[in-house]
Amino acid sequence: MTKRFDRVLLSHGSGGRLMHDLIRDVFLKHFMNPYTGSTDDAAILPYMDGLVTFTTDSFVVDPLFFPGGNIGKLAVCGTINDLVAVGAAPYCLSVGFIIEEGLWMKDLEQIVHSMAEEANNAGILIATGDTKVVEKGKCDKLFINTSGIGFVKHGNNRQSAISSICEGDHLIITGYIADHGMAVMAARNKMDSQLGFHSDCGSLNLLFNAISFNNDRIKFMRDPTRGGLAGVLCELCENKSFGIMLNEEFIPVRPEVSGLCNMLGYDPLYVANEGKMVIIVDKKNSNDLLVKLKQHPMGKDATLIGEVISEHPGKVLLKTRIGGTRIVNMLSGDQLPRIC
Repeated sequence: MTKRFDRVLLSHGSGGRLMHDLIRDVFLKHFMNPYTGSTDDAAILPYMDGLVTFTTDSFVVDPLFFPGGNIGKLAVCGTINDLVAVGAAPYCLSVGFIIEEGLWMKDLEQIVHSMAEEANNAGILIATGDTKVVEKGKCDKLFINTSGIGFVKHGNNRQSAISSICEGDHLIITGYIADHGMAVMAARNKMDSQLGFHSDCGSLNLLFNAISFNNDRIKFMRDPTRGGLAGVLCELCENKSFGIMLNEEFIPVRPEVSGLCNMLGYDPLYVANEGKMVIIVDKKNSNDLLVKLKQHPMGKDATLIGEVISEHPGKVLLKTRIGGTRIVNMLSGDQLPRIC
């Protein structure tokens, strides 16, 4: 009978018996599907017609567990959402683990289980992966890299649609902002037991599959992760012939999140989200899109928060609650390190 270990050892990354046991007893146990059953170095997958989109991301969140998720769920959702943002239907993921010697095995298995569960719920394959174990002190418990492949239907290319953005287009956010970043910060500061909210970490293909909205009406989509809502919009407007006017009154921020931001000195506009999408759509189609979004649990708090303007090209402006207007600049420093 194979001996079970409570913690990950360097030998679990050596290529020998313990590494094979780890792959079999933890990773294949949760990730098994028709393509992961072999020990080949690459997965062979069916070919699908259409444009192929490919993305990769690395996750170094601290702490590993936070209200509403953990680094594993975050890795799956984050990669799926990057594919969704360019109009792709996510198809499969690869996962790479860099594990620090001494990580509790029960924590690793809980993380792997949550990855498998999220991928299964989202209808996406975890097709292949890799594991490395490094000496204690050489990384912080666990780092995860994920890459994803998706397929884009003809006429649904977000990159080409950006060129059609024009004055009067409406800006929509699919729900409350800053939940993820503040949930992680609360856990980091041992304040998570006092929260009235949790991370919004979730796979957005479930939302966009459900709303059956004609995607060629959408001109821009982006998940506002690091840099938050402000970061996405400043990047979009940079060197463009249009600007964006946000209305602070309509930007949805939970009172608990706003209070924690004020206490810790953060601006919700710059705080990371992991289950929201920023959308720009022609104004004549925005009401239809909002109605459809609100019919799904992941979009029930969707809100119209601003519009594209011809004045102040290249700038993001915010109409404040007290009636003034200020410029929203790109974040100049690292407001929230190790958040995703």
